[in-house]
Amino acid sequence: MTPEERLEELDEALEELLEDFEGCSRETARGELTLTVPRENLLAVMQLLRSSTPVAMEQCVDVCGVDYADYGLSEWVTRDAANAGFERGVERGERPEAAPENRFGVVYHLLSHTHNVRMRVKTFLDADNPVVDSVVDIWSSANWFEREAFDLYGILFAGHPDLRRLLTDYGFIGHPFRKDFPLIGDVEMRYDPEQGRVVYEPVSIEPRTLVPRVIRDDMRYESGWKPEQPETEVD
Repeated sequence: MTPEERLEELDEALEELLEDFEGCSRETARGELTLTVPRENLLAVMQLLRSSTPVAMEQCVDVCGVDYADYGLSEWVTRDAANAGFERGVERGERPEAAPENRFGVVYHLLSHTHNVRMRVKTFLDADNPVVDSVVDIWSSANWFEREAFDLYGILFAGHPDLRRLLTDYGFIGHPFRKDFPLIGDVEMRYDPEQGRVVYEPVSIEPRTLVPRVIRDDMRYESGWKPEQPETEVD
């Protein structure tokens, strides 16, 4: 069976499996199927995806958070005559207000060993109350994935057995993968020889986004251009 045929079978199985759930939608693109589920139905849908024989998603490969604030906007402008050079940077202006509804997303990547097919499940959360049910009781592998999403995005997973930070330091304030979190951070640390310990202080540098790639117009990239060949002497 080809990958396309497996995706068609999965789509047909989902259509029958989720007919009682309102608000679910499916999309197939680039050889993968994405199922969008309202957060209030997420846990029930996930349990069906795991236990239903026609779908049989036995493994949760990954869980990740997404912050859709400033979605579609870019700070990484590279073709700006007024901002050229190897140390080109983009000055940060006022950020537009993020839409409170559907600001955050949680994306689950699932794998069926039985049917040899993958799928993606997505749910959206609002800015004021980014809470969704934990799927740890369905797939134990989601434990640290959910902790990571909580640490970096501040997304809360109701029913998680040990929801605490995973990557940041003890006492860290904020969630560094949120779009409104400053790239320079909120504090800087140094060793104070007089106090004999590490101290934290407000950041002393200005926020500035450095563009790591310099794109230059060059005739070498023009179609049909070839380097000049050295002249050869003929005996």
